[in-house]
Amino acid sequence: MDFNSGSGGGGNELHNNQFYQCEENKPLLGEMSEGNNNTKLGAGPCKRSLHHCSSSGMRYKLLHEGDIQVCVVKHPRTFLSKILTSKFLRRWEPHHLTLTDSSLTSATPTGYMETSLSYSAIEDLQLLSWDNAPKYCVQLSFPGGTVLLQAANGYLRDQWFHSLQWKKKIYKYRKVLNNPSRWDVVLKEIRALVDMALTSPLQDESIHQAPLHIISTLLAENSNLSTQDHENIIVAIAPLLENNHPPPDLCEFFCKHCRERPRSMVVIEVFTPVVQRILKHNMDFGKCPRLRLFTQEYILALNELNGGMEVVKKFVHSMHGPTGQCPHPRVLPNLVAVCLAAIYSCYEEFINSRDNSPSLKEIRNGCQQQNDRKPPMPLRLLRPEPPTPPPATLLPLSPNPSPLHEILVELERNNSANARRKGGPSGGDSEPNLIDCLLVSPALNTLSIQLPAQADRVLGCFALILKMLSDYDDWRPALASLLQPIPFPKEALAHAKFTKELKYVIQRFAEDPRQEVHSCLLSVRSGKDGWFQLYSPGGVACDDDGELFASMVHILMGSCYKTKKFLLSLAENKLGPCMLLALRGNQTMVEILCLMLEYNIIDNKDTQLQIISTLESTQVGLRMYEQLCDRQRELKELQRKGGPTRLTLPSKSTDADLARLLSSGSFGNLENLSLAFTNVTSACAEQLIKLPSLKQLNLWSTQFGDAGLRLLSEHLACLQVLNLCETPVTDAGLLALSSMKSLCSLNMNSTKLTADTYEDLKAKLPNLKDVDVRYTEAW
Repeated sequence: MDFNSGSGGGGNELHNNQFYQCEENKPLLGEMSEGNNNTKLGAGPCKRSLHHCSSSGMRYKLLHEGDIQVCVVKHPRTFLSKILTSKFLRRWEPHHLTLTDSSLTSATPTGYMETSLSYSAIEDLQLLSWDNAPKYCVQLSFPGGTVLLQAANGYLRDQWFHSLQWKKKIYKYRKVLNNPSRWDVVLKEIRALVDMALTSPLQDESIHQAPLHIISTLLAENSNLSTQDHENIIVAIAPLLENNHPPPDLCEFFCKHCRERPRSMVVIEVFTPVVQRILKHNMDFGKCPRLRLFTQEYILALNELNGGMEVVKKFVHSMHGPTGQCPHPRVLPNLVAVCLAAIYSCYEEFINSRDNSPSLKEIRNGCQQQNDRKPPMPLRLLRPEPPTPPPATLLPLSPNPSPLHEILVELERNNSANARRKGGPSGGDSEPNLIDCLLVSPALNTLSIQLPAQADRVLGCFALILKMLSDYDDWRPALASLLQPIPFPKEALAHAKFTKELKYVIQRFAEDPRQEVHSCLLSVRSGKDGWFQLYSPGGVACDDDGELFASMVHILMGSCYKTKKFLLSLAENKLGPCMLLALRGNQTMVEILCLMLEYNIIDNKDTQLQIISTLESTQVGLRMYEQLCDRQRELKELQRKGGPTRLTLPSKSTDADLARLLSSGSFGNLENLSLAFTNVTSACAEQLIKLPSLKQLNLWSTQFGDAGLRLLSEHLACLQVLNLCETPVTDAGLLALSSMKSLCSLNMNSTKLTADTYEDLKAKLPNLKDVDVRYTEAW
């Protein structure tokens, strides 16, 4: 039986569409080395075949139900029956018909539609075309009679015709492919099924999904197919996958093929556009996790080629595109989700053992009972031999220590871990858990989990992908935001190779001048560690004596939203690492300690003396401390009571002129300072914050910007009047003014103020009475 036959002799209206051949076999990743032949994509035995694409014409939505007039005409056998079935006695019945997967059923099973009409019983389906035929009718021929369906208009009639034809054919394909006999015939039927879906005038998601589900079921029930059969089927369904996600079972079949045949050209030629579409258009991997798993297996298959990570790099670049801005916003979060899932999979057994939860494999095998679970696996930790034996209170060493020690750490269950945190009793010889081992002493930070070879390759591959992602400027802000919560298993952070690759990513964040990037080095909320804490001396991931930590502090101090607040957090949580690095001559940390003394961050006298001793222990520290003492002497002289209460700097004055003027005498009484129409910049804020009595500041038509506003907001809490008219300040700096609760007059005329920032300032500054926002967005 030919399932692709037309609608019969009366279907002339159906066949007025023309079809053309379209070819789409361009290489997607450029050249990829495979063996020594440098095979190009698009070549070879798996070259994508031509397929039909329906031309522009009338399109219809697939009907699942609808109202229509029904008439059934039985085949006449006697003269009397011919009379009874003539057009003069023919009767039409209204029915609400439903097109199920196997039959045509009425919501009111009476009259003509008392019983459902099975698609298998329909012998022919055509449009009525003879003379004097009823208008807008579809004829269904079945043994013993004919069913006529009359629609309200020609478009609705054609919609019923194409929908019934589709349901009938897909029903027959499902039956034929459910019980295959010869695989050469099956392959031919699959090609015909795909061609039918591509050329159908119906527009509906199920038009392409139904064939994919049929083929997915076929493959799931026939797992003993040869590799060649697998590849032939994949090539046959490739045109359907260009605009459709594969269903879950088909994803599992693709995953298996990627694992077993990673060097197959089918993986590159057919799977590449499928994975590209998944990464560009998928909105939630949680709804179909097998799409994520398939993407992961595809990337690992690329890594198996001779080019290895170079091929993966080309793939990532193809996803980003040649321009500086990736046109697909979903690519980055989807790639990160794939990387995180792959990294977690490397430690699945350890995590499940730690959390006392069944693994995915156990769930699939139905092993969820506690008695069926295996006992928790001990972690095999490797630690290099330290140059001197550690104290006996840490970890006992064997009598004959070897260059590499193995420490077996049993991962604790949640209840026992909670008992320890609450101070519950525990045995004196119980083994510490992994995180306790990592935090007990900096000497143990080099502990690492020994993974199986395959898991180690997976970990390395996806860690390198994260490195690649961090090299794209437009992706870096979103990548930093996605990684800010540290979404990695604790075990991975103890893996030396992984932390080494990850360190490159964090370094890229620290070097990025954009605040939205390097601010993600801080924790997402108070009380939770961020990358800043992990890479500090003594942190889990620190392996460079704090070099990366120092660079992070440097960039954060340069643009941190609240510099004084940041110094306070350093003094509370990281004063020890800062002093340690300053003792080793790190200039950034020496500057930090000097700022802590200058801004009176440290209240404890003993701590202040210790900081001073630390500064005096190095030449760079001694020099900066002496400069600090000189500034303090000048500050005392500047703030000594006396001098004018009002001061106006001449037009065209500079930052240097202001500094020279303020160093010439006492200005402890200065309350009103006008710098209007001068050439001062944000750099003069360092001088302005030394004026303790300043209440009115005029910066009209200067180059004073956001950085200066941030500094003023931290130190001049008593400022009442501020004029920023025609200055280059933006929302980033104006938002900092919300901490200046004494402000009662604020001029933001002709600035880059937005309406949202204006509303925010009004809500946070209760004393603000006089505001000028003319010629701004908020006006």
